[in-house]
Amino acid sequence: MKDKTPTAWKFVNADAEFTVRNPERTSYLYFPLTNDGGLKSSVTPELQGDAKVDQNRFLLTPVSVEDLHHSSYGRNFWLHDDCGNTWSVNGRSPAQRQAVGTDSGDVVTLDAGFLWHRVNRENKSIGFRAEVTSFVPAGCSPVELMKVRIINIGDSSRRVIPTAAIPIFGRSADNLRDHRHVTSLLHRIYTTQRGIVVRPTLSFDERGHRLNKTSYGVCGADADGSLPVGYFPILHDFTGEGGCLDWPAAVVENLPVTAVADRYFEGYEAVGAIRFAEKVLAPGETAEYLLVLGVGESEYHREDWEYLDSAAFDESFTNTKKHWREKLGTLNISTGNVDFDRWFKWVTLQPVLRRIYGCSFLPYHDYGRGGRGWRDLWQDCLALLLMEPDGVGELLLSNFAGVRMDGSNATIIGEKSGEFLADRNCIARVWMDHGSWPWLTTRLYIDQTGDCEFLFKDQVYFRDCHIKRCREKDERWDLTQGVRHRTKSDKAYQGTVVEHLLIQHLTAFYNVGKHNNILLEGADWNDGLDMARDQGESVTFSAMYGGNLLEIADILEIAGERIGKTTIELGQELAILLDTTGSGINYESVTAKRELLNTYMNSILPVVSGRKVEVTIAEVAADLRRKGEWVLAHIRKKEWIRNSEGFSWFNGYYDDGGNRLEGDHQNGVRMTLPGQVFTLLSGTATDEQVSGVVDSVNRYLWDDAVGGCRLNTDFGEVLMDMGRCYGFAFGHKENGAMFCHMAVMYAYALFARKRTEEGWKVLSGIHRQSMDFEKSRIFPGIPEYFDARGRGMYSYLTGSASWYLLTMRNQVFGVRGCVGDLVLDPQMPAELFDEAGEACVETCFADRQLRIIYCRKSGDAGKVSRVSVSGKDVDWEMAEGEAVIVRSVLESLQADAVHEIRVELN
Repeated sequence: MKDKTPTAWKFVNADAEFTVRNPERTSYLYFPLTNDGGLKSSVTPELQGDAKVDQNRFLLTPVSVEDLHHSSYGRNFWLHDDCGNTWSVNGRSPAQRQAVGTDSGDVVTLDAGFLWHRVNRENKSIGFRAEVTSFVPAGCSPVELMKVRIINIGDSSRRVIPTAAIPIFGRSADNLRDHRHVTSLLHRIYTTQRGIVVRPTLSFDERGHRLNKTSYGVCGADADGSLPVGYFPILHDFTGEGGCLDWPAAVVENLPVTAVADRYFEGYEAVGAIRFAEKVLAPGETAEYLLVLGVGESEYHREDWEYLDSAAFDESFTNTKKHWREKLGTLNISTGNVDFDRWFKWVTLQPVLRRIYGCSFLPYHDYGRGGRGWRDLWQDCLALLLMEPDGVGELLLSNFAGVRMDGSNATIIGEKSGEFLADRNCIARVWMDHGSWPWLTTRLYIDQTGDCEFLFKDQVYFRDCHIKRCREKDERWDLTQGVRHRTKSDKAYQGTVVEHLLIQHLTAFYNVGKHNNILLEGADWNDGLDMARDQGESVTFSAMYGGNLLEIADILEIAGERIGKTTIELGQELAILLDTTGSGINYESVTAKRELLNTYMNSILPVVSGRKVEVTIAEVAADLRRKGEWVLAHIRKKEWIRNSEGFSWFNGYYDDGGNRLEGDHQNGVRMTLPGQVFTLLSGTATDEQVSGVVDSVNRYLWDDAVGGCRLNTDFGEVLMDMGRCYGFAFGHKENGAMFCHMAVMYAYALFARKRTEEGWKVLSGIHRQSMDFEKSRIFPGIPEYFDARGRGMYSYLTGSASWYLLTMRNQVFGVRGCVGDLVLDPQMPAELFDEAGEACVETCFADRQLRIIYCRKSGDAGKVSRVSVSGKDVDWEMAEGEAVIVRSVLESLQADAVHEIRVELN
């Protein structure tokens, strides 16, 4: 009888390495392997998955998540012995799959850490155990390394013939179903002393074929350095007529090799099938084989051979583990829950993975062609500021070059810093929330560093044929003019960072629908709200923009005071948007707002004057406050709804017919989580309204079965005037799933409004659901969402990780900046303290690595009563209930040491 019971993974040490038994009995598991500049791989417990450099250079066959179980294109390794047995080290043979969960089946254990993966497979009936270790070496080398270790666990000596068989795709992912066979005709296959290399003649592209300069290879050797005895370079020759990769004739029938070194083939599908010398293994004896899977410019990949040495492999493995340990060591927590601390380490990895992979190139993330979107760029920088702060200021400044002067922006980030594209699929659209995110990241940067000068640095603007927030095309513009907005004198126009921020927020302020909320346009944070472009409105992000306007006013005044600046220079055209510095308009008038915005849009086309006007910071701040306060008051008054059951919350949206989305409906109550998150976070909600929101979320959106707050209630129909997400099944993705990103932001907003208990309920719910392997079926970390059955979906590449880190450090531990000074304002529940009453966070601030230990007497975290560094009291002051240490105190500490700060709580 087969045993299909899932076995949960468990942590095994302080480095958060984990192990899991029988991982092959859980579907859709995969693990990332990558480095800072080379290969992007994924690997499963059966060694499936793919490897690539980018969209047009796939070493292994591209896979989506369903392919992980139904495709044989993986990292295959076979043993054929003198007893006639054929055994797959990755468990893919028909007999092995048939025996899963039975007494005669393989026993499998998976071990993994940062960022390495080891599968241990044993079959007592066959008499062998195999250990397969995989990783991508630290650095920038585009190679994936494998060590296959075979152990004879039987009672007698066995003669074995090992064969590796890794299909080489060697072309663009587009060719998976577009000219798959035709592109194989481009293949030129070479055998070398150590492996097989494929170097296509052309990069196949219907818009213009190009000579190919990239080669793809699989090389191998015995651990003692012995060369392979031969190869099967052509896939069909390896599998045999009527055969397949799961039962290849070359292995099963022990066929002689079809090629040796220095042979050449062309025009066929290729496979890195390497036959190693037969070997006799005595009982307990071990044989090791090293494999290198690589992509590069070299025709024969000889530079990869250095890894085909056991000592070199082991050294690289050790260095890779050290690299990731150090990279992730800048932000750590130590609480009374060791498993939570170790799980948190995997969360800190996720923003790094997102920077490398973007939102593509893992099995669930099969959309897009690589790169990150605009929103992703700015949110990922939140985590970078906490974990890798060096150089973030320059990165942020380069990002502002993607802003258009109409307040919209390029939506795709190129491979190089400051490189932007208008859109992914030649479909220009505007996500109305995009203008709000740069301020959040800029604010965190200034709070962390105190770098007020950053606001006054100059940067160019993005320009293409799309104008007036992509509602029109400028037929006069072409690529020969570059991608910079220009002046009448044909120079690239530059404005300060604060000017960029003003344009993003002020154009949004005037861009309203008939209910006087900001137009939804192509969508907002919820990309699925993409069918209300004309009359749809986002109350959700109207609140965000309103709150941002007030914050920008405050920080602008503080920055001016810090650096002795009373005026700023703005482009002449921007004076139109700062209406209160002139005659002003009536903000209650939708028509007046639209007319003013249109006047500004026309003033910047096709070029700007290049002239500057000087405006006082006081005038600008007053203008922003008037606008921000109007927005918040408008939403409090017009968008606060109360339903028939007596619950109250904020309406978040209007559809393309101009109808309010939320409230009582014939299909049931309609409510969205984003509409509550940003009204709380922005300060729109009064304290009384916060209580109403919390009660309503708990009533209509909270679901213990999926680990927390659903994104929305079940609307019960496809809303063609709202967006595609309501065509999704309820409980999946953007239609009512427990979407971790928004749930974490809800937690952040609750902590910001001092609702500690409710905020921790959300964070701990995500942790518990992720750790509940029987439901979530994921490795450590946060998925994009939990589906209707509570399963974690779209692991690793999610912005929720950045926000979880930010919430834990800045709100739960209360370690955050305020224009460069350090604030200590913990909101930790009692369960986070250990038996000694302590909880610790290690983090970087003021270019110093700090180990901050909170010590409480009883209950939850209280207010700060004493602060000491290395046993010596330091100066601090209490401001609005928060303990503040001025930056100069920290900067006086030694730069290259870890400093222990003890904080006593009442």
